[in-house]
Amino acid sequence: MREILEQLITLARHGPVALARVVDATGAGPRQAGAAMVVTAGGEVVGSLSGGCVEAAVVESACAVLATGQPVSDRFGYAEGDGFEIGLTCGGEIEIFVERVDAAHLAMLAAVRREIGAGKPVALLTTLDEAGVWKLLAADDFEPWRGVDRDARALLDAGRSGVVGAQECEPQSAARPRVFVQTFGTAARMILAGTNDFARALSRTGRQLGYRVTVVDARETFTTAARFPAAHEVVVDWPHRYLIAQQAAGRIDDRTVVCVLTHDNKFDVPMLAAALSMDIGFVGALGSRRTHTERIERLLAAGVTDSRLARLKSPLGLDLNAYTPDETAISIAAQILAERGGGSARPLDRTNGPIHR
Repeated sequence: MREILEQLITLARHGPVALARVVDATGAGPRQAGAAMVVTAGGEVVGSLSGGCVEAAVVESACAVLATGQPVSDRFGYAEGDGFEIGLTCGGEIEIFVERVDAAHLAMLAAVRREIGAGKPVALLTTLDEAGVWKLLAADDFEPWRGVDRDARALLDAGRSGVVGAQECEPQSAARPRVFVQTFGTAARMILAGTNDFARALSRTGRQLGYRVTVVDARETFTTAARFPAAHEVVVDWPHRYLIAQQAAGRIDDRTVVCVLTHDNKFDVPMLAAALSMDIGFVGALGSRRTHTERIERLLAAGVTDSRLARLKSPLGLDLNAYTPDETAISIAAQILAERGGGSARPLDRTNGPIHR
């Protein structure tokens, strides 16, 4: 829902809309819990739930919800790809909860947006019943709520969305409603060292992938927000000094991506040495094979151990025969996604097994 939050707020200001969300997903499927779609009274559709498999049926449910004000829950399973039955051709199963959202929800939606903007994890709790009650769960909120607050906080801490509450038969569980916990964790960071065309292209691609993008370089002339409009932050500083300060401030974690794009040893070597000493998820450096060989020698001379060097992705990017900065950004982003998700980076027509793992 993060992707359509702004549009949801804007549309709800002008009248009731139907919000449809995937609240449960099992097996193979195109979207996971939290995927959202908005349907307006005029029939406008924003967002996607399944890549087209069930959207038409959900739009019908959305129209009924707008007319009655009563939430509905729809479950879709496998349907033959060449048949008329509505369902998922990938073999999975999803549950979609559709509810009406209006001006009464704007304050809580604005609070979610505010927490996200401040870089704080937050969760939106929704009872999956006829009431469809919302509750905001912030990182510093420990107030008991309907017996599900501990389970909801566990999902928030893990950064996962899912359903908690009573599907159990025990009497003590009867007071626990079934609740969808949609988490909005802090965005992972992408730190780009360098201010060339490759950094500009990768800043655009990184932002599209949901990263919070920072471009950092010590050369003030080139390090301007005007040159990198897609970046969230443009910082004039020595890259390694900036990275060390960010780590000390607790703003670096194992999801962080660092890409060194400067082709200048006085920037590259200190930045890579610092990054490889930290618990960073992805560290890469752009350059030719000759540049890579020389860089490795300099890093070894700087005291970087072989075990740390083994984490370095260099030369950076997958073999896509990319030439332009935009093509190169795609090859780098593809490698980041493969590393992050444990993908093989091989063509799907040459692999077996599930596509979505």
